[in-house]
Amino acid sequence: MIPYQFLITVRLGFKSLKLHKLRSALTMLGIIFGVCSVIAMLAIGEGASYEAQEAIKRLGSNNILIRSLKPPEQARQQGAGSRRGFQIKYGLTYDDAGRLLGTIPGVSRVLPMRIIRENVRFQRTEIPCQVIGTLPFYPEVAGATLVRGRFLAYYDEEHMENVCVITTGLARQLFPYQDPLNHAIKIATFYYRVIGIVQERSQPEQRSQAGKMEGQPLDNNVYIPLNTSRTRFGEILFRRSAGSFEAEEVQLHQVTVQMRDLASVETADPQIRTLLGRFHEDNDYEIIVPLQLLRQAEQTKRIFNIVLGSIAAISLLVGGIGIMNIMLATVTERTREIGIRRALGAKKADITMQFLVETVVLAVGGGLVGVAVGIITPVLVSHLTTMKTIVTLWSVLLAFGISGAVGVIFGLYPAKAAADLDPIEALRHE
Repeated sequence: MIPYQFLITVRLGFKSLKLHKLRSALTMLGIIFGVCSVIAMLAIGEGASYEAQEAIKRLGSNNILIRSLKPPEQARQQGAGSRRGFQIKYGLTYDDAGRLLGTIPGVSRVLPMRIIRENVRFQRTEIPCQVIGTLPFYPEVAGATLVRGRFLAYYDEEHMENVCVITTGLARQLFPYQDPLNHAIKIATFYYRVIGIVQERSQPEQRSQAGKMEGQPLDNNVYIPLNTSRTRFGEILFRRSAGSFEAEEVQLHQVTVQMRDLASVETADPQIRTLLGRFHEDNDYEIIVPLQLLRQAEQTKRIFNIVLGSIAAISLLVGGIGIMNIMLATVTERTREIGIRRALGAKKADITMQFLVETVVLAVGGGLVGVAVGIITPVLVSHLTTMKTIVTLWSVLLAFGISGAVGVIFGLYPAKAAADLDPIEALRHE
């Protein structure tokens, strides 16, 4: 049973707050904004971290990506020779793909890819896209989902068939009112029959240069057999500009090595670097290990949350100082009331409890309102922008718990100061 005296003390605390509604509301604002900022900032940080981790996961935790990279020396030569023609050779080769499959332990599959920028045309519609020459098991390694039709077959690869598979985004743009299957699209000077439609996992744009993780999702992909790509486009790709041209000889733009398990990924990384280093004098490739990037992202997430939470917690500290300031002023205003209560037999504990109840009510009430506002704010941010936000239960409990602790900690001193007043001096106070 709750003691009757305690209920009387709580009632007096609430009654005092009702007498100064505006002041109580303004005092609560510090706690409200503090709790709201903690929840909102952690939600934004959690959303950004989630998107980064999902982008890495889409590359495949069991995969190791190796991408051709134009060496800086040749890039400088390109800038110096902007008025004349030249040819450079760099990047991964078919021999590299064979060595990786036959030498590295734990390798399940090796997926070579050629990535060429071209325009695809159907009737009067022309759209820039990526033409990707690859092998039939691309969906299993890259995680693409077949929506309609079929993917490339080994028969298409062996006979260099002019067939292609397009992504759903490209299908919507090229064929807004008709079925894409069995229609022919034109890429460069050749026509390719559409045999299937795939749904990509909205991964970042597959770059042949500087394979950074950032980039806008690219859903304009056309997949053709690797041998067809090699025959139709050749090993040398020409790019022309005003008064000059450049020719790049790149056999493979990307090789994805799929390992049997996660343990093999850790051991294969240094082995792949050693193997490729023997056959590449220039730094014309880069290795991306999504598993390592995922672990780094998780560690960054923890640090990010700590920093954001610490910054937002400063608002709660300021709100607590505001509560203490108001309560000290309240003690001064009600000195005579305290003296009367003491003269009527109230104990120090009763006075302490009365003022402590007021501070806790201010802090907890502000915390509840702050939680509501803190949950609504990320929802509005996600609705008004493209930014993803995630409100977690632990962030709500943390913010609300801190607001309650602030009420107790910053209310103890004013409550104790009120209880320690001398009853006779308090009665003389005007």
